[in-house]
Amino acid sequence: MPTPFKHRNLPHLFLSAREVLMQRFRPVLSEAGISEQQWRVLRTLYDIDSLDAATLALQAQILAPSLTRMLRVLEQGNLIQRCADPADLRRQVISLSEQGRLTVAGLSPRIETIYQELEQAIGPDLLNALYDNIDVMIERIQIR
Repeated sequence: MPTPFKHRNLPHLFLSAREVLMQRFRPVLSEAGISEQQWRVLRTLYDIDSLDAATLALQAQILAPSLTRMLRVLEQGNLIQRCADPADLRRQVISLSEQGRLTVAGLSPRIETIYQELEQAIGPDLLNALYDNIDVMIERIQIR
């Protein structure tokens, strides 16, 4: 029976690609006792420095209620710190603690090795094209 669709299922394709990628990263994160979602938060804070909870949820692709629970766990593990935003004391600013920075920095050699293996497998040109094209796609189709 012919399909009524003329395009491939792009969201499913991205999920499949994500799963293939995460199969490489999961053992490293698991060994460190860090979930995939926690890693997204830690890596986001490492790259961006400090954010309010709403922005962090958006940047790390985590639902706000899940982030609230996760922040408690990360704070108890001394991986993040929260402080009042001087511009608006009702808001909290979240950043990595010194231990959080050390944790991310400690994992970075193994994470970078995985990226190097990925680059060897698909080539630097394709990897850079993926980065560029995904950035362009997000910019062009995101709903604001």
